[in-house]
Amino acid sequence: MHARNASTLALALAATGLLSLAAVLTPVRAQTPSLQEFKYCKADVERLCKGVRPGEGRLLKCLKTHEDSLSVGCAKELKALKTETGK
Repeated sequence: MHARNASTLALALAATGLLSLAAVLTPVRAQTPSLQEFKYCKADVERLCKGVRPGEGRLLKCLKTHEDSLSVGCAKELKALKTETGK
């Protein structure tokens, strides 16, 4: 019976650790969106930001530079991101 309690405790601690890790990593992910999160911006990136290397916010910066040429869907996604993050 003691081994079963220890096993249950270990499982509970592991689950708590994973939940804590997810809570810590979630805000970081929200601050650095990836292109996959913007389904309406993929075509805009291919059209307007060809040759821009992904990462460190370069694609987002490129899209913002071309905001007058963005599709309606992409413009809405970027506006939503700005509302969420204040950037």
